[in-house]
Amino acid sequence: MAGKEIQRIDRIVGNNVILTVDPRTTKEYVLFGKGLGFASKGCDWISTTDPRIEKRYRLDDEQPIKEYQDLIENIDPEVISISEKIVENVKERLGTPVQPKVYFALPNHIQFALYRLRNGMEINNPFLHETKINFPLEYEIAAQAAIMISERFSIPIPEDEIGFLALHVHSCVGTASVGQLVKLNGLVNRIVEYIERNRGIPLHRTSQDYARLVMHMRAVIERLMQERRVINPIITELKANYPEAFALASDIAFLIHEEMQVEISQDEIGYMAIHLHRLFQPL
Repeated sequence: MAGKEIQRIDRIVGNNVILTVDPRTTKEYVLFGKGLGFASKGCDWISTTDPRIEKRYRLDDEQPIKEYQDLIENIDPEVISISEKIVENVKERLGTPVQPKVYFALPNHIQFALYRLRNGMEINNPFLHETKINFPLEYEIAAQAAIMISERFSIPIPEDEIGFLALHVHSCVGTASVGQLVKLNGLVNRIVEYIERNRGIPLHRTSQDYARLVMHMRAVIERLMQERRVINPIITELKANYPEAFALASDIAFLIHEEMQVEISQDEIGYMAIHLHRLFQPL
C-alpha cells in the first residue's frame, strides 16, 4: 500500500462500521460503508481512499473511543442504516453539515425508543407542544423520520416520540445537546405553569401570542446560555405603562436565575413584559 494514506483497523464493530487509528497522528476515526466491516475481517490496514468508505468521522478528543465502541456494538445494524438515511435527509432539508456525534446519538435513541414501543412502554413527552412551537421545521423533518422508522421496523411511531426526534434533528446542526434542549423545554414549561398559577387562568396554547411568548422565552434562555446581552431603549416606559406585566416578568427572571444561576438584565425583563402584556389582552 505504498504511496497511499492508510489507517490501522483498530476494531470491527459490525458489517458496516469499523474503528481505525491514523498511525501518523494517533487520531481515532469511525468509518461507515456498506459491507465495510465484513470486508475488513482479517485485515490490519485500510486505505483512506477505499471506495467502500461512505463516511469518515474523527472522534472528539474529550469523548473516549471506548464509549463509542460500547455504544455501537449494541446497536442493530438496521438501526444504524435507517439513522444514516435520516441524517442525510436532515442535511438535505437544512442545507448544512451535521455534528458527527449524531451518528452515534441518533441510533442509540432510536434503538431505545423501538425497545420501549415493542415492549408496550408508553413514551410520554411533556414538552411536545413547546417543541412544535420552537422547532417547527425540525418537527416536520422528525415526522418524516418517524415514517421511515415505522416502515422499516413495522411499528407505529407516536407523536410524543416525534417530538423527541425533533430535538435530535435540531441537535444535528446546533451546538446544544439533546439534554440541553430538553432542559430548555422543561424550563420554558415551568415558566408557563408559573404564569398560569400567577394569573389563575390557563393560557390559550393555540394562540399566536402564546407561541410568541414560548419562542421568546426560548430565545431569552439561549441568549443567557451564550452570555449575549440585549439593549432595551424603552425600558423606562415599559415599567411605567405595564407595571403588572413587568412585575410578573421580574418573577420569571428570578425563576430563570434559580435554575441557571445567571443574572437577567432589566432590559431582558422589559422584553419579557411586552410579550406577557400581549398575552393577557382580551381576544
